[in-house]
Amino acid sequence: MSQRVDVFKIPCSGPGDLSGVQTLLDNGALRAEDIVAVMGKTEGNGCVNDFTRDYATQTWCALLAPRLGIDPVAVHGRVALVMSGGTEGVLSPHFTVFARRQEPAPHTARSKRLAVGVAFTRDFAPEEIGRLAQVHATADAVAEAMRDAGIGSIDDVHFVQIKCPLLTAGKMRDAQLRGCDTVTRDTYESMGASRAASALGVACALNEIDAAALRDEHIQHDWSRYSARASTSAGIELDNNVVIVLGMSEAAHSEYVIAHGLMRDAVDVSDLRRCLREDFAIDPDRHPQALRERMVNVFAKAEASPDGRIRGARHTMLDDSDINATRHARAAVGAALASVLGDTALYVSGGAEHQGPAGGGPFALILRA
Repeated sequence: MSQRVDVFKIPCSGPGDLSGVQTLLDNGALRAEDIVAVMGKTEGNGCVNDFTRDYATQTWCALLAPRLGIDPVAVHGRVALVMSGGTEGVLSPHFTVFARRQEPAPHTARSKRLAVGVAFTRDFAPEEIGRLAQVHATADAVAEAMRDAGIGSIDDVHFVQIKCPLLTAGKMRDAQLRGCDTVTRDTYESMGASRAASALGVACALNEIDAAALRDEHIQHDWSRYSARASTSAGIELDNNVVIVLGMSEAAHSEYVIAHGLMRDAVDVSDLRRCLREDFAIDPDRHPQALRERMVNVFAKAEASPDGRIRGARHTMLDDSDINATRHARAAVGAALASVLGDTALYVSGGAEHQGPAGGGPFALILRA
């Protein structure tokens, strides 16, 4: 048997609009029992109080539960639901749905195709968020998701998407009452801490850093330690880490392929162009129509450079008290990617702590083979 993976990118008019998904389910193009992961871009602010993520998640649970014959709460343990808030600038809200089913292996010569695997960590105590406990649990979950995907080599992993929790005032008070200290007393800062620890968990799992040498004090401080294939997003709607591994496997026979690269800063699209030419044999300038016909989606991280500069020039994203820096970064990176890809329904997530080099971030492209 072999896994067949299908990918659907579905536009939406709001975080609760699943009419496009409903149509696919009703006409049989998509089966609820095959859905293993959903990555959504919703038009909230992407900050602590962005409840569009929770709204979208609950709407998906309500849609899938009766079709799967389970309670809506149980959907969380069956389908990896990752909602990323913030569609600033030209970014368009949408959902990317990954479906997987087991089918007889084709008799033709097998080449590696897109594979997807999911895993879930345990719930974290407030005092564990942003610390080594979250790193180690995430690393274990990445390994589990690789096994679920049928990916045997870390070299075949191209992107690891994680949804992780954050600290609220209530969680911090709970820890305090138990005599425990949290990594920060600022709820917004806790988003970065959770993203950072989760990203380093990916780096440990993929042997990108020395796991044995990692210490709590390295998290959010030593930017030389990072993953080139991690994308982490924090939210108020969960207490554990949800892990989605995307890669290539001979155990898959989908019509899709995936490759990844790095942006060195918020306007760097050189590696994107290289990836299109070398991994997909497409020149985006000479053959834009071919690119549009084959491209499914790009998944990318965006970050305001922590040193306050881009290519030697000063930026003010970190000094803006009206609009958070992650929102500026999503808008900038979204526009840069869209200028090459000719598409604005792109998955761009803000906050890239230990996800690629400081000020930059990883990306992955899924195209039809």
